[in-house]
Amino acid sequence: MRAKSILIGAGLAAAAALSGCTTGSAFQASPFDYSGITDASYRIPPVPTYKVDRKYLRQIVPYSTAEQPGTIFVDTGAKFLYYVLGDGKAVRYGIGVGKAGFEWHGTAHVAMKREWPDWHAPPQMIVRERRENGRIIPAHLEGGLKNPLGARALYLFNKGGDTGYRLHGTPEWWTIGRAVSAGCIRLMNQDIIDLYNRAEIGAKVIVT
Repeated sequence: MRAKSILIGAGLAAAAALSGCTTGSAFQASPFDYSGITDASYRIPPVPTYKVDRKYLRQIVPYSTAEQPGTIFVDTGAKFLYYVLGDGKAVRYGIGVGKAGFEWHGTAHVAMKREWPDWHAPPQMIVRERRENGRIIPAHLEGGLKNPLGARALYLFNKGGDTGYRLHGTPEWWTIGRAVSAGCIRLMNQDIIDLYNRAEIGAKVIVT
């Protein structure tokens, strides 16, 4: 959408019993948690991971790059986001990406981070949804479980300023691995919280 996190606690990570996928010898399975959590008084429901393609579950994988640890790579074709750890490894997350005609590629940086952010619909989105789908969408939604930006949002800026694109959460876990959004990169709420806690303001983001 064009309007368009370290784990929530080390305890959650230690207690996680779910293993990520192993689609071949190139990947190292790593346990991460997708259970229900309470965050800022909101109860985020668990993700039924047995219904999610295991390759899209958060896991540590081999990843070689000349970029510094803390860099974020978004592979829109494969539907993966990588957070570079260094030493040839990264945390990989499954993502949902923009539908045809709404894609964005380039280099940006994380300029802002928000917990349970408000969402503001661009005027063109309001017009487009009314014209093409007969839907009347609100111009503004306060943060919460039904907010399109989910539990967290990272705002991407480049030399021209705000790109209008976000890395954000979603309660719609079934859309991960698909081209469904109006441009923004969506992660499951448990994953965006993990990424949010890892990523620093100013982090480089490369979208391909």
